[in-house]
Amino acid sequence: MKNISVVGAGTMGNGIAHVFAQKGFQVQLIDTSSAALQKAEQTINTNLDRLIKKEKITLETKQSTLSNLSTNTNIRLGVEHADLVVETVTENPQIKLDLFKQLDKLTNNNCILASNTSSISLTKIAASTTKMDKVIGMHFMNPVPVMQLIEIIKGYETSDETTENIIDVSKKLGKTPVVVNDYPGFVANRILMPMINESIFSLFEGVAGVEEIDTVMKLGMAHQMGPLQLADFIGLDVCLAILNVMFDGFKNPKYAPCPLLINMVEAGKLGRKTGQGFYRYVSGSKELIVADRFKK
Repeated sequence: MKNISVVGAGTMGNGIAHVFAQKGFQVQLIDTSSAALQKAEQTINTNLDRLIKKEKITLETKQSTLSNLSTNTNIRLGVEHADLVVETVTENPQIKLDLFKQLDKLTNNNCILASNTSSISLTKIAASTTKMDKVIGMHFMNPVPVMQLIEIIKGYETSDETTENIIDVSKKLGKTPVVVNDYPGFVANRILMPMINESIFSLFEGVAGVEEIDTVMKLGMAHQMGPLQLADFIGLDVCLAILNVMFDGFKNPKYAPCPLLINMVEAGKLGRKTGQGFYRYVSGSKELIVADRFKK
């Protein structure tokens, strides 16, 4: 497995492309937007410079990483030689199903099709293709160059051979693969999202403020980041989408998203990526400032 195609040049896509290229794979980063691809290249370049500054890589490693990376706005050309395609588009079931139907037609029979989905059924995604045995989940964590885990999700028809290949390639990336089965939210988000949702309910019901909730979880439970800050980091729209998938999948009210979360997403307050969520984000500043709406 040498040729990797990553479809989607957003936060996860550029991070995944970065780690594959840095480990010597030939990578095609694909997006319909040339502007998104330019931004992704800039992000990768900045992240490589940061690693050089921290003395974690050399200038030669940066140069080889960038030489291993190509971009393409044409999906057919971008995946025609792929041994593995990793999909990183928005967490919308229909968009993913349509894309996998397209990838099924454009890739060779031996190509593995992986989704970075954080909650959507891999079995459902695989059913949109003619090679269900070669469809698998590779749920990377954000930020991809830093986080060690890859949650590998086996669909109902995913073959053992495909699973072993993805375990092997994950280890070659320097990551730790953990194989789980295909249920809504898998493991990571089945546990994480109810915690985030309950934290939002605690704020919504006036139990405590933003800083108090996050401080309790950081100092009392040894979390590196409080749940409300983490929700902002993930994206409140993504949190809502995952909770909706689990609520629909399990039909259990414990997964029903908090009304405050729904309203914030409707209002476009999606967290760090929009500059405001539970906190307000000032460009160039690392200081956490509680959003005006939630100040006492």
